[in-house]
Amino acid sequence: MFIVGTNAFVIAGLLPQIAHDLGAGQAAVSYSITVYSLVVAVASPIVSIVMSRVPRGMLMAGGALLFAAGAAIAASSDTLALFVIGRLVAALGGAALVPTAAAVATGLVPPERRGRALAVVGGGFTLAVAIGSPLGTELGSLSDWRVPMWCLVAIGLLVTVAIPLLFRGMPTPASVPLRRRLAPLADLRVLATLGAALFVTTGFNVVYIFSAEVAHVATGGSGALLAVLLLVYGVAGILGNAAAGPLTDRVGSRTTAVIGLGVQIVVLLALAVLAWSFAASVVVFFVWGAVAAALSIPVQHRLVAIEPSQAPVTLAWFSTAMYLGIAIAPPLGNASIAIAGAWLVPVTGAVVSALALTLFLVGYARRRMPATATPVAPGTASGEPGERVVAG
Repeated sequence: MFIVGTNAFVIAGLLPQIAHDLGAGQAAVSYSITVYSLVVAVASPIVSIVMSRVPRGMLMAGGALLFAAGAAIAASSDTLALFVIGRLVAALGGAALVPTAAAVATGLVPPERRGRALAVVGGGFTLAVAIGSPLGTELGSLSDWRVPMWCLVAIGLLVTVAIPLLFRGMPTPASVPLRRRLAPLADLRVLATLGAALFVTTGFNVVYIFSAEVAHVATGGSGALLAVLLLVYGVAGILGNAAAGPLTDRVGSRTTAVIGLGVQIVVLLALAVLAWSFAASVVVFFVWGAVAAALSIPVQHRLVAIEPSQAPVTLAWFSTAMYLGIAIAPPLGNASIAIAGAWLVPVTGAVVSALALTLFLVGYARRRMPATATPVAPGTASGEPGERVVAG
């Protein structure tokens, strides 16, 4: 999860170097993030269906090898076309790795520890933002953008060798019918919450991906100073991720998400005004990193609370929504820069975050929508403190 996440996020810090080296515009290179994310989003559910009978260890090892091959193609590319092809191949590997790793994690531990297992696996993405992206940016600024890419190749090969040794004898899960996979999408509450997940992801990625442009005045174009901002963002993200779980358990997913999205809207608007100051940017990146990393937890919590029996399938759709959100970010960022310059990028992120907040609240408009409802006893907890679920 760490290498897949780092491969997605490190492009943000390396964007100017890659564009210069390949003789392409930054906008064109940024669309490789769209290609990467779209492939993971579309291929992940397909892989989970088509490869359902393949042993889990073999599937993960194959995904890691494909990822390493794609990263190697990108790292050795001398044209934008070859770079994009490498990203596409790596994305296919990520599509095999991401959903399989989450599913395997829940099978390695007793039921009462599944949440912790998922948190550990999901922590790979948090570490990708906190460590992988800023470290890759710093390595690129000290040497060449290809160095962090080759590091990802090396880690991918290491994972490829380690997985078959560590996951021998893992049982192959029962196949889930296509109809059951699509069933949660008939519930409007699920669709609204997935829409919120999509725009939550877009809201912070549209700014994060173009952070080099947004913070150009504050950093003076220095890759080292940009790495500092990304590190501050990532460290704050670890803290926000750790605090979001207990906060969601205490006050509920609705309150946590509303507070988080409200803060993100304010800090992104502040970034549009204060991006000229490095000191102010450090503060903004810290607050922004904490809330951005925390937001996925109440959204996933809400999806589970809607229909707990459908949670594994619903959370798979959350992964797809998340990568679609990443894919949308580069076109939005490029359009913002073309219209009014880099200052409009965080404003766009704030507007998209407001849309996410609206959709999240729409998902609460009705307690139960009968399309996928399963009757429950009155008074059964839905995951929100003090809330009662009425049988449909």
